[in-house]
Amino acid sequence: MTEENKEQVGTMKPEPHEHASYGAKEIQVLEGMEPVRRRPGMFIGSTDLRGMHHMAYEAIDNAIDEALAGYCTKINVIIGKDGFITIQDNGRGIPTDMHPKFKKSALTVVLTVLHAGGKFDHNAYKVSGGLHGVGISVTNALSEKLIAEVRRNGKLYRQEFSKGTPTTDLVEVGPAEGTGTTIKFIPDFTIMERNEFDFDILKKRLRELAFLNKGIEIVLSDERTGKEEKFKYDGGIKEFVEFLDKKKTALHKPIYFEAEKNEFKIEVALQYTTDFGETVFSFANNINTHEGGTHLSGFKTALTRCINKYGEKHNMFGKAVKRLSADDIREGLTAIISVKVPNPQFEGQTKTKLGNSEVKGAVDSAVTENLSNFFEENPSIAKHIIGKGLESARAREAARKARELVRRKGLLDVSTLPGKLADCASKDPSKSELFLVEGDSAGGSAKQGRNREFQAILPLRGKIINVEKARLIKVLKNEEIGTMITAIGTGLGDEFSADKRRYDKIIIMTDADVDGNHIACLLLTFFYRHMQPLIQAGKVYLAMPPLYKIKKGKKEYYVYNDDEKEKLLKELGTEGISIQRYKGLGEMNPKQLWETTMDPKTRKLKQVAIEDAVHADEIFSVLMGDDVEPRREFIKEHAKEVSELDI
Repeated sequence: MTEENKEQVGTMKPEPHEHASYGAKEIQVLEGMEPVRRRPGMFIGSTDLRGMHHMAYEAIDNAIDEALAGYCTKINVIIGKDGFITIQDNGRGIPTDMHPKFKKSALTVVLTVLHAGGKFDHNAYKVSGGLHGVGISVTNALSEKLIAEVRRNGKLYRQEFSKGTPTTDLVEVGPAEGTGTTIKFIPDFTIMERNEFDFDILKKRLRELAFLNKGIEIVLSDERTGKEEKFKYDGGIKEFVEFLDKKKTALHKPIYFEAEKNEFKIEVALQYTTDFGETVFSFANNINTHEGGTHLSGFKTALTRCINKYGEKHNMFGKAVKRLSADDIREGLTAIISVKVPNPQFEGQTKTKLGNSEVKGAVDSAVTENLSNFFEENPSIAKHIIGKGLESARAREAARKARELVRRKGLLDVSTLPGKLADCASKDPSKSELFLVEGDSAGGSAKQGRNREFQAILPLRGKIINVEKARLIKVLKNEEIGTMITAIGTGLGDEFSADKRRYDKIIIMTDADVDGNHIACLLLTFFYRHMQPLIQAGKVYLAMPPLYKIKKGKKEYYVYNDDEKEKLLKELGTEGISIQRYKGLGEMNPKQLWETTMDPKTRKLKQVAIEDAVHADEIFSVLMGDDVEPRREFIKEHAKEVSELDI
């Protein structure tokens, strides 16, 4: 859930050359795969671990497209001991006959020409996945070696490539049974950062794809460890909802329906639980649309209308609650909305927001029709759902009154900041940062050691309330939460606005021990459940205080984990060494705390990011929820991966 972010101090702007020429001869034309190799980030997002997995997803998406077209039932993904990854499918196989325009085999064209494929005229594929549509040629361009094998027309064909260029002709190897494509490659580590394919990262994505494409079998195996996982869900997204709710108490079995409206295929699965939050994920052509879009808007509008219409028709509302709000209706809701769209338009900051306007009406119509019928045929479930909404409405009204009371006391009034907040001099949010510090002792050191110009300190006493187990009214009554909300300035619940934040960075600074980790977990749960837009905007960080101070002679070294400690001891030798292990922030004097943990020039921060929203939701439910058994299972599974775990 977090990614390393070592802060940079600044960069110098190069001086322009006095007589630098800029004419026609300076205009470069990059041909073939050269644009990809020069600017890989434009095509796969980055050259790090994420970009490396994107290379694999391009091949996996091709196999899924064959499944969507009705020709592929099984996909194998194999992580090799030699650094290669192999993606096999039993689809039709990439065509190997001569391409009329390029005068070379279609397979060669697909692997060496940008934007070449069978997805543009909708004859071969009505719908295709993949976010950027860059194609397998990009994977080929960024591979040290790629081997393509195709089973087609009773024959096995093979061709090898390096860095996007063929190193062999397409050859017929011999006879073959069945059909399909196998892509095996190893990244080119002169361009990509040296990493290994991660079993768990692939597992999450492949499981998601199996849920979204019911009936397809996907097998992930790791030759390095012998691990293997098989995913096959005949229930599709209905089973996805059950998977998300397995650690929660469900009020009914999942409601599922699918419909075709115009050219759009629409699938919806939903279930209500006793939880207080909502877990709603939307997908378009297998892409997790984190920023929502027209399909999600259509679903929400129809859901609110259907439930209120049914409640009004059957006189289920009274004087106190005449109609349920959208928030009341979505309390405790788990839902998956998946649409398949022939020409998807992706918008938003990360290109994960569906923009096709006509999809909204299609989803609205499908949900209204199917959900209304379901309620009429299943009145007891409809009653449970409306009962849950009424309970939420009453709690929301109580929370509103509590908020008013809290505001009258001045706790949510930004003009009266909490007394224990040591604010910074700067009033410019873009230049300010807030440290949420565990305990008064560390808070005192932080206040003395900070740069008062742009660093604010808010000490927190003890463990804050676990918001995973509490409704908003209870959350608001917690003094530490109220203080935090006031200091941050965004408000909470209906009044939340990320734009009103008073700081550009909110940094959680806790001890590097068991209790400190638990407090950090509680704070992260609060931000994830109640201030998620701040995480999505990259405004929430974890401070990384050192674990050890190592001294040799007059020189002092700070190290942040046991591996760093061992490495440094090997370099320094063991004679004349003193090692101090920090149990808490309070053990550091203000100068040490500034130098190691707070100074932007030297500190290490982890930026909190939601790489995989589905997985993040699952983890918070396991670690912070009521059910003990899943937590025990999680500890058993991950105990060897961490030195200290407190849940």
